[in-house]
Formats: sequence, structure tokens, C-alpha cells
Amino acid sequence: MIRWLMTVAAALAAVTATAPVAADAVESRAAALAPGEFVWTPERAAAGPVEIVIGLAEQRAWVFRDGELIGISTVSSGKEGHESPVGRFQILQKRRNHRSNRYGNAPMPFMQRLNWYGVALHGGHVPDHPASHGCIRLPIGFARALYGATELGSFVYVSGEPIGSAGRALALARANADAPMPPDRTFEWVRAGR
Repeated sequence: MIRWLMTVAAALAAVTATAPVAADAVESRAAALAPGEFVWTPERAAAGPVEIVIGLAEQRAWVFRDGELIGISTVSSGKEGHESPVGRFQILQKRRNHRSNRYGNAPMPFMQRLNWYGVALHGGHVPDHPASHGCIRLPIGFARALYGATELGSFVYVSGEPIGSAGRALALARANADAPMPPDRTFEWVRAGR
């Protein structure tokens, strides 16, 4: 009897662990995030293209796979005088253990380059305010998970305007899906060997 109860409990735990989490549940968990915290629910969409939306006003990142919200994180963007650029980007380069060429060989784990002027997504310290030299810092666990979910050429949208919700973040991505990008932000530029 005890063995049977343990088997049922294990089966229920497995079902609970793999059951998709509703988007509103993800957002409600994310509403209370402290600096350096995140929510990651990749089981909501197992496959499909990944899009990332960064809200500089909120210091938040929303991650969608195949149009489904799979993660929300706190971020730390560029401080005054080193503001993070806004617009549409593609991931141009990925390196697990990168070091800054510009800022004293500073570690930039799980680096995903957004342009050739030194701006990237990467793991690092995430206080409750913009504190970087233009990069978008992510909590290290989130940076690791995101690194594993993206591909070269994945789209990243950075907004200076308040976004407020996952629905608005996805709408922003959809509205800007064809927005022009300077050559230094396009994956095609990389493929052409420039």
C-alpha cells in the first residue's frame, strides 16, 4: 500500500512538474520579482522561434517562444552616459565565457551580442537600477537558460517606453517585426563576412 501511494505521489509530482503554466500565472509570479530574480517556464512552448523584449523603463525582459511567454526577468541596462540602445536587434554572436574587450577584461558569461559596438545580453550583477556600460545584464541563471534557448539571428526588441505586461511586450515585437535595422545589428551582415 505504501509503495502504491509513493508511486501515485511520484506520478502526480511528475504531471505537476511538466504541466504548462498559464501566462497569467507566470506574470503574477513575475510581478513580485526582486532585483536579480526571474521566472523561467520553457515547458509552455517546447519549440519555435525565440523573441526577447527588453523594457528599459521597467528593467525587465520578456521571452517568448513561438508566441508563448516562457520567461520574465529583472535586468540592469546602461547607466546615464552609457544608455543601452533601443530598437530591433538580432543575436549576432554567442559565447559562453566571453570577456569584455572594452572594460578591463570584465567577465560577460553567456554573452549574446546585439551589435558590433560592444552591446550584448549577458549574465552579471542585477541591481534595481541601470548600472552597465550599455549592455543588458541578466541574472546568471536566466542568462544561462536564455543562452540555451536562442539561436544566432533570434530577434531582440529594446524599448525605452514603458511596456507593462507580457501582452504588450509581444504586441511590441509583432508591431516591429519588420522595422529596419542598421547593418551592424543584422545577422545577414555577419553571414556576408563583414
